[in-house]
Amino acid sequence: MIAALHRGGLLAARYPEVRPLLADLDDEELAAAGRLLSRTDPDEVLRLHPATPSVTVAVTGHGTLAPLIAPLTGQLARHGLLGRVTVADFDSWVADLADPDSALYTADPDLVLCVLDPAVVFDEVAAPWRPADVEKALREKLALVSGLAARFGGRARGTLVLNTLPLTRRFTAQLVDHRSRARLGALWHEANAALLRLAEEHPSVVVLDLGPLLAEGVAAEDPRLDTYAKAHLSPGLLSRYAREVGHLARQVTGSTKKVLALDLDDTLWGGVLGEVGAEGVEVGGGYRGEAFAAFQRVVVQLGSQGVLLAIVSKNDAETVAGAFRARTDMPLAEDDFVRIVANWRPKHDNLTELAAALNLGVDSFVFVDDSPFECGLVRGELPGVAVVQVGSEPALHVERLLRDGWFDTRVLTAEDRSRVVKYREELVRKDFLDSFASLEEYLGQLDVQVRLAPAGPEQLARISQLTLRTSQFNLTTERLQPGKVQELAEDPDTLVLAVHSADRFGDNGLVGAVFAHRAGADLHLDNFLLSCRVFSRGIEQATLAAVLRHARSTGARQVVGRYRPTAKNGKVADFYPRNGFAPLSQDAGATAFRHDLARIPDPPSHITLTDLLGERP
Repeated sequence: MIAALHRGGLLAARYPEVRPLLADLDDEELAAAGRLLSRTDPDEVLRLHPATPSVTVAVTGHGTLAPLIAPLTGQLARHGLLGRVTVADFDSWVADLADPDSALYTADPDLVLCVLDPAVVFDEVAAPWRPADVEKALREKLALVSGLAARFGGRARGTLVLNTLPLTRRFTAQLVDHRSRARLGALWHEANAALLRLAEEHPSVVVLDLGPLLAEGVAAEDPRLDTYAKAHLSPGLLSRYAREVGHLARQVTGSTKKVLALDLDDTLWGGVLGEVGAEGVEVGGGYRGEAFAAFQRVVVQLGSQGVLLAIVSKNDAETVAGAFRARTDMPLAEDDFVRIVANWRPKHDNLTELAAALNLGVDSFVFVDDSPFECGLVRGELPGVAVVQVGSEPALHVERLLRDGWFDTRVLTAEDRSRVVKYREELVRKDFLDSFASLEEYLGQLDVQVRLAPAGPEQLARISQLTLRTSQFNLTTERLQPGKVQELAEDPDTLVLAVHSADRFGDNGLVGAVFAHRAGADLHLDNFLLSCRVFSRGIEQATLAAVLRHARSTGARQVVGRYRPTAKNGKVADFYPRNGFAPLSQDAGATAFRHDLARIPDPPSHITLTDLLGERP
């Protein structure tokens, strides 16, 4: 179908249709589709479909990297992203990253892929060589890469992606004694460990470990391409690398998933509960049962890191509840799920209602089922949901679930680990709301507390995560990596404010952020964002009132805020006008509003506000 659209010159016009067409393609088929998609003009796509999320990727490195364009373009498109992919000149990575005026920095990319390979080290080693010679070359390259990473972090807003170096037998076998081979292997592993630790030292750096990809049986190199074309990594490895970059690009564009919704029969356990009963379903005990138990343990692991777990199953609710209580030998327990939905309604309807109950978009969901019919129906009715069909072989369930890194994030925060509890509390709040005749009565009894203060160092990762994940209450949808948030927080002319909230049901944690800077007598609100968990409780009005009061008390003439519309933030289009701002100007797709600070509203009466804007973190 992609080829037909290409032949008809329709790829740009029908780009929104591309994503589902790529959903079930393997890496080779995706690369073929990517070759056609890479010939499409991104500007034309955005002219016709301005809401299409796009990501700019600059590729540099040591060897020939043009073969990366096709698989990378295909992977980005598979996730609904429009890729602008450029490849630098051969072996220009040092100059690209060192020169602030290079084409790489001028392009202002979201992702910079600095693709390294073993030749970057062995090209520096003259024959004959010993492990000590390789050790010296590794030490020099690590120092060079670390220095370039530091320069990048100080100059660019995007993310620098590095990778570990595969050590192939072509090099180890040149050493005839096993002691020297062991020494070379140890040195190489130590160097790769140092590369991986660069991500801890430099917030703007991500290091992809190629070891797990190679362990899947992917060849590290193709000898002919390595020798004749200076393509030092094999096409297969570049394709797998492109898949990992696709997962990272989702994070950069705020498309990380939050909810794992699972079927039960032949998905979480073997057999049909309604036919075999709780004691008859397979979890542990036999070879198939062990496969289902292993899958459940992986689900538990994901849930422990902030992934919201839910059940969406065609079953009787009482039977399902009884099965979880009876089968205490299962890794998963009833309390691991934010909600168990068991009925006989269409699953896409249940997913839609569950998303509304959690105050999330359905595009935050990953749906896992063994049934081709159910998977096809959800994919057709809810195209934003990531659908994982696990099939009939339970031993493959884990690989199929984890293959696309749906829940990958740059940094795991304290809020992530407590997310399940917070969303479970949110469902209790909704039940509490239903007991009141009006929203005003509900809010009056909720005891909402808001704390607003400059962000401290320990909060910057969470604030970056909010900018990457929050799409609905996000006035400009500017995605900021941790390094950029840190840079803004350290700027004396910039305010990075953390919004905390709590109520009678518990502590919501860090739920929002405000970015502002002073320009002369004006305070500019660069962005204001709030977690979807705490919408419509007056937290946004209390926060804005505190910022306006702070502006007036520090001598500001006016406060200027911007709203940039996206496909998901329409509910805040009138946020500034509703809160006393007047239109000021419109350009570059954004509307500016101003508040003259003459009349600043009080925070809502049901809010207890702790204003610490005058404090330093």
